Amino acid sequence: MSIEVKVPVLPESVSDATIATWHKKPGDAVKRDENLVDLETDKVVLEVPAPADGVLKEIKQESGATVTSQQLLAVIEEGAAAAAPAAEKAPAKAEAKSEAPKSDAPKPAPASAAPAKGVEQLSPAGQRVATENKIDPAQVSGSGRDGRVTKEDLVNFMRNESAPKSAPAAAAKPAAASGSRAEERVAMTRMRTKIAERLMLSKNSIAMLTSFNEINLAKVAAMRKELGEQFEKANSIKLGFMSFFVKAAVEALKRHPIVNASVDGGDIIYHGYQDISVAVSTDKGLVTPVIRDAQNLGFADIEKSIAAFAKKAREGGLTLDDLSGGTFTITNGGTFGSLFSTPIVNPPQSAILGMHTIKERAIVENGQVVAAPMMYVAISYDHRIIDGKDAVLFLVDIKNQLENPQRMLLGM
Repeated sequence: MSIEVKVPVLPESVSDATIATWHKKPGDAVKRDENLVDLETDKVVLEVPAPADGVLKEIKQESGATVTSQQLLAVIEEGAAAAAPAAEKAPAKAEAKSEAPKSDAPKPAPASAAPAKGVEQLSPAGQRVATENKIDPAQVSGSGRDGRVTKEDLVNFMRNESAPKSAPAAAAKPAAASGSRAEERVAMTRMRTKIAERLMLSKNSIAMLTSFNEINLAKVAAMRKELGEQFEKANSIKLGFMSFFVKAAVEALKRHPIVNASVDGGDIIYHGYQDISVAVSTDKGLVTPVIRDAQNLGFADIEKSIAAFAKKAREGGLTLDDLSGGTFTITNGGTFGSLFSTPIVNPPQSAILGMHTIKERAIVENGQVVAAPMMYVAISYDHRIIDGKDAVLFLVDIKNQLENPQRMLLGM
């Protein structure tokens, strides 16, 4: 019986997807739940599993094609998996017989040879692509942090290798000389394209303004030093700075609901909950997984959510549900050493909080000059619905909570 493999139902925010990599070819045996093909969306890479055991009979859409929800991708002949290996043995024997006289010819490497050097440095998704397609990562130019090879690089490498190349163009390409000014042109990934579109949407459709303040984190640092070890033993997770900022943002959003609102045409939507998007950097670009109902979470739950998202982001395991929604965003450029920046609002949200690196600076307290761990913070906001007064008071609220962290524990 033939079974159709279709594109999964995509969320409303994702209109289509691009076929990145087929992991099987027509005639290959497949097992139920085995990944057949990767679909690249604007946000994540989706894996499409086989619905049953059988043989991949036909591929309807090739790599690089754009597909939509429920579009036919392939056809599987159910229950034919057992016959497929037997059918493959005959040509294998004939080939072995024809090669027998050439006993002195070098023997091909077995298909189960160890993965190429460098595969172990890839993410799990990248390792699968490299191993299944026998790609040596050393031959691929990495676009990730510190030149790391990403799954996207491997997919682009496969496309370039399979694309027809004209002989004259190849011949005209000069050999790289010492001191040459080499250039390389690569297609922008869907995620990179989407990021560009959203940034331009934010720039062109939002009356964006940014306000700044600074926070003395001495008391937060002291609390982490005093209680950090006990917190980790009790919750199996470290107490970081981000959970303090998420809790402070949640409390401030309750008192300044306009900052938690969004614009929909001529309407303002006030959200009665705080779904906090936390910016996470990946090899492919910045993503913002959502901590849902953050108003109901404690410090440990927030830290665990952030750690889980960071792990999934590194391994390419974030789902569309992880990235959908969000009423307010927090981004931490301080992770990379940023001292000062103006974050860009993530539509349809109306505000974003920017954290920065912590620096010991001289400040005046009670008439005395002392050194304190200071952080500049910024809030960018949609001036169409948020007045400067609201934005400044919101930022001052966060400052007061973090400089007196006991207030957060009391909901003040």
